[in-house]
Amino acid sequence: MKASYILAVLAAVALSVVVSACGGSDVRSGADERAAAQLQVSTAGWKTDFSRHTVPLSEFRSGGPGRDGIPPIDEPTTVSQEDADKFLDDREPVLVVEQGQAVRAYPLQILIWHEIVNDELDARPIAVTYCPLCNSSVVFDRRVDGRVLTFGTTGNLRRSDLVMWDRQTESWWQQLSAEAVVGRLSGERLEVLASQTLSWADFRRSFPDGDVLSRDTGFERDYGRNPYVGYDERDSQPFLFDGQTDDRLPAKEYVIAVFVDEDKPLVIPFSRLVREPVVNAQSGGTPFVALYKEGVVSSLDNAAISRSEDIGTSAAFDRRLDGRTLEFRAVEGGYVDRQTASRWDITGRAIKGPLKGKRLRPLRHDQQFWFALAAFLPNAKILG
Repeated sequence: MKASYILAVLAAVALSVVVSACGGSDVRSGADERAAAQLQVSTAGWKTDFSRHTVPLSEFRSGGPGRDGIPPIDEPTTVSQEDADKFLDDREPVLVVEQGQAVRAYPLQILIWHEIVNDELDARPIAVTYCPLCNSSVVFDRRVDGRVLTFGTTGNLRRSDLVMWDRQTESWWQQLSAEAVVGRLSGERLEVLASQTLSWADFRRSFPDGDVLSRDTGFERDYGRNPYVGYDERDSQPFLFDGQTDDRLPAKEYVIAVFVDEDKPLVIPFSRLVREPVVNAQSGGTPFVALYKEGVVSSLDNAAISRSEDIGTSAAFDRRLDGRTLEFRAVEGGYVDRQTASRWDITGRAIKGPLKGKRLRPLRHDQQFWFALAAFLPNAKILG
């Protein structure tokens, strides 16, 4: 896909809204000026302390729109599942977040146009993020040192990944590493929270009491349409990615990364999971299982997301339960453990058999394109 086309797409996503500043003067020290000179993106209007950074400033690239040109959702509202049924197809992907007894679905048909939702779930401030260029969904706790941050889009990319900014210090944050990489908070990390991508049908089935992010965002967008048509072609090159991609897998191979060891995740390509929907493995001292299920469409394929290619989804869970390590296998329509023959679903719940009602502990896992994960975690180990 040509860079000129992607630039046009990003401009369309922003609907030509270019937000250049939040006000204030542009006064910097000499050190700050020298640091900013290394940047290849505009610093106009930013109050960011560019003299503090943990990555080379030369690595940032403009994605097209300016600051918050792709606008975050700051005042999210929710709708019932009955209302969401009117705009969501059964196979459409939703990002599911659980906190305490609360559970919420964030449709990718909305996230693709906004990339960040500043929300609160069970009294916990969270940021729900999605970078279409990396196909990466990551959920964070918005608190750092007792302060609640709110996030926006800088309009810039690094290694093709979303670079966020917080409105409290104007520090810049890397989505995939959860780290502040430029500004006063450089070196700080956000806590990454467990989340899971499900089909809309599976969310309704598994979480009948959950609510859904509303399309009433305060912005006029063509929700349900994909502005990045064909971007997930497996062998195509990522947009604004400098250098060589890791050739152990095709750049845009869908993968699940399991983060038992934060710095050395275990990666399973979807091409393996299609053939082998259950992978029993171990990371360090933690036995885990990765489950795969068909019936979830891509958000980056067809112009109409609901008519896109079925890519499926995956999830990872700790296999230990009540002092016993379970081993799983796939059966038609689900999974069973060999120890008790209980039947399980994609959310890690036992739905039939001796263990009915039990649930496996979810592990932090991300789904994204291979190139993006490898760019930030080159020590990732591929299983299969």
